[in-house]
Amino acid sequence: MLAVIGGSGFSRLTNLAVEQRRRVRTPYGEPSSELTFGRIGRQAVVFLARHGDAHTIPPHQINYRANIWALAEFAPKGIVAVAAVGGIRADLQPGDLVVPHQIIDYTSGREATYHQLPDGVPRHVDFTEPYDQPLRQRLLDAAVAVGVALGDGAVYAATQGPRLETAAEIDRLQRDGADVVGMTGMPEAVLARELDVPYAAINIIANPAAGRGGSAQAISMAAIEAVLADAMQRVRAVIERVVSSND
Repeated sequence: MLAVIGGSGFSRLTNLAVEQRRRVRTPYGEPSSELTFGRIGRQAVVFLARHGDAHTIPPHQINYRANIWALAEFAPKGIVAVAAVGGIRADLQPGDLVVPHQIIDYTSGREATYHQLPDGVPRHVDFTEPYDQPLRQRLLDAAVAVGVALGDGAVYAATQGPRLETAAEIDRLQRDGADVVGMTGMPEAVLARELDVPYAAINIIANPAAGRGGSAQAISMAAIEAVLADAMQRVRAVIERVVSSND
């Protein structure tokens, strides 16, 4: 079974033949939404809406620990996380899709680990490569198979939100080596690593980051919505191929 986390513009997996919806309770509270179980072709899939079914949960208030724990309870072979991002690197334009390979974490105050033990014994996980390479490759191969352009590699800057960044902040992220900027990539990735669940992401470039291109003076939310609506059909095609490749 593959798990899919949907972000902005992707609150439902429309090519999923739904079999049941289940509310799951975890030691860390309730996840953002019910888990939706179903099939794409003959393969089982479980879907979670990261921001809730009605997109009411902002990035800094998402219960990431409950979300990842709930999915991990059903032993998925991997988690594919879909998220809208701003493009920092000049060649990444609105509507482009990319599979990130690295993360820089600028978030603060989020519950970011399962290893907060009362005995005070620290537990460390290797996070040198934050995304699972075999799952990344499956996404890239699937995109080739269905004729969808999907870029290989980007450094994801995870910011706190919910506000968008200033132009000066984006300048700083670029100096740090970031290619895209989003608000939900952490702690999702590290929590999956702590539970030994392979995790990879598809990023949709929703807009140029602040101070760049069409966002030089301001970022248009209406333009973002239009870009996401167009891009999601391609994202679904890639996910469907990844799932069906197990048939």
